[in-house]
Amino acid sequence: MADTQARQTAAQPPPRSRASRVFLRPREFWRRLTAGLEAEALWRQFATEAREGYGLYSRDVDWESKQASHWRRGIFIARSFFWALVLKLSPPRRVLLLAAFGMMIFSAFSDKEHNLTGFAALIFFVLLALELADRVAMKRDLQIAREIQGWLVPTEPPVVPGIDLAFATRPANTVSGDYYDAFWRSGQTAPLGKTSRRLLLVVADVVGKSVPAALLMATLQASLHALADVPSSLHELVARLNSYSCAHSADGRRFTTAFLAELNVETRELSYVNAGHNLPMLRRKSGVIERLDCGGVPLGVMADAQYDTGAAQLQSGDTLLVFTDGVVEALNEQGDDFTEPRLLEIVARIETDSAAQVRNEVMSSVADFVGDARQHDDITCLVMCVGPTPAA
Repeated sequence: MADTQARQTAAQPPPRSRASRVFLRPREFWRRLTAGLEAEALWRQFATEAREGYGLYSRDVDWESKQASHWRRGIFIARSFFWALVLKLSPPRRVLLLAAFGMMIFSAFSDKEHNLTGFAALIFFVLLALELADRVAMKRDLQIAREIQGWLVPTEPPVVPGIDLAFATRPANTVSGDYYDAFWRSGQTAPLGKTSRRLLLVVADVVGKSVPAALLMATLQASLHALADVPSSLHELVARLNSYSCAHSADGRRFTTAFLAELNVETRELSYVNAGHNLPMLRRKSGVIERLDCGGVPLGVMADAQYDTGAAQLQSGDTLLVFTDGVVEALNEQGDDFTEPRLLEIVARIETDSAAQVRNEVMSSVADFVGDARQHDDITCLVMCVGPTPAA
């Protein structure tokens, strides 16, 4: 018994002294302050945020303005940056900011001691607190919007005998303008009066990003599901969807590229319409890659647009990849695009019948290429792998 107690005592760490506990407090403070990030990661994140901030304010500067001399041009640019900053605040906060600057300048050039510097610091702190409150409130609303948007797209693919489906999306901001879906259409009449099961596949990309694109994406999803419940051909469905999109496209400024396909699961015939979208890649079992390019202009551009319907007979071992332009136009830190040739190389070396593995390969390849660069567009892909025909 004594030996057991001795071993347990030896295995326990020695109690920390008061000095040791006090010493650990700054470390815990630093960990909470930096969210556990290393110095290099902190600097990369700061540099990214600084570039984004510079881009936000520099858009309001007239760089092409002609000035008489270099020093006057420098003053003009500094003044433009100042107004770009100030005008993004509400009018009361602009007055407070100018008052704080005035106090600091007066204190700097005054021979007497004043408490104005302290008042200026207090004003800056109050302005920071107010801006942070606005940002937190907006972030909370965007998180709610993201949850709602998540309800509009499937979390799991439908179960289709002999067909393996997988999809993924990575928004550039909190909410996305990309849309993907896979759902069964209501009973469609096949030849000889039989009812066939038809699966509708959709990948769409609303022009723009963030909240405006997300709102238009939600209306597109609702209208598509409503129209898909009406018995019609894929061609008729796309024509009606385009009419609806034109009525809500702000005279064509808010258009949508889309790829819509209808799969007859009995015959494995894929009918599709490509409405100005990136050409999907259909890799045959032999290794040959086909591009699905039949269709027309993006949705919402022309109310009387005509769309052609293409067809592809799927066989066991075929793989279909549908993606948005955020995949091939993803930028790395050097400003280079991911490009379609690079994506073609990935699809060409596929040696799996798992849609999830293909999806993971594509998404991880894009992430590795981008590295620490900020994501500039929403990234979405849908993968369908065709397996052996199920036994009757």
